[in-house]
Amino acid sequence: MEFNLKPLSAGGIPQALAKVTHYRYLNQADEAESICRDVLEADPANQTALRMLGLVITDQFTGGLYDRYQEAEMTFQKLTDPYERLYYTGIAHERRAKAQSKAGHVVGSLTALFEEAMKCYEQAERIRPAGNDDSVLRWNRCARLLQKLTAGASIQEEEFEAADSPPV
Repeated sequence: MEFNLKPLSAGGIPQALAKVTHYRYLNQADEAESICRDVLEADPANQTALRMLGLVITDQFTGGLYDRYQEAEMTFQKLTDPYERLYYTGIAHERRAKAQSKAGHVVGSLTALFEEAMKCYEQAERIRPAGNDDSVLRWNRCARLLQKLTAGASIQEEEFEAADSPPV
């Protein structure tokens, strides 16, 4: 039996997007992803839905060979604001590095991913909106994690969980 998806009404989009945040808080990324895709079917250029979809995909990174990194990056590249494109691409690199660290990958590959995130954050910092220090905060977090890695210390899973709570 074939099931055709039902379209959202334009008026239902704000409420649907609020549910995405709710499901992310509950660590139900698959539910949040489904809603983002429904919103994007109704409004393909919806910037909030694109941003949230990219974040929901990064919520699901496992550090494995297929962690959907490219899908997240392509989603973030659809953002029209240059600052957001850079900032959220940095988030994708950073979260990929953290997922790979949890999966036990070697320090060298992690370092490269954190450095790539930091490059994105530096570029975003140059064009950030006045008073928005998010890119600075993320750059500093990556720098601290790299300091630990290069000092030979392991990064504990708890360090990631506090820093990676859903909202971003």
